[in-house]
Amino acid sequence: MSNEITIQVNGETHSCSFETSLPDLLQQLRFNPRLVAVEYNGEILHRQFWADTKVQPSDRLEVVTIVGGG
Repeated sequence: MSNEITIQVNGETHSCSFETSLPDLLQQLRFNPRLVAVEYNGEILHRQFWADTKVQPSDRLEVVTIVGGG
């Protein structure tokens, strides 16, 4: 039995290990966790819950990079 699952990140299909934590997934996808906001299955996920969030098959994430400036 495979330990790989498929999820959607910013509309693209990605594979990762079952129950990968959100911070680990962001690192694997080369996002800087300090500079992003995450929508998890249609809801903004507050940063305090990231470490406890394990991705599941068919999850949908939108990761938005925060850009400074004016």
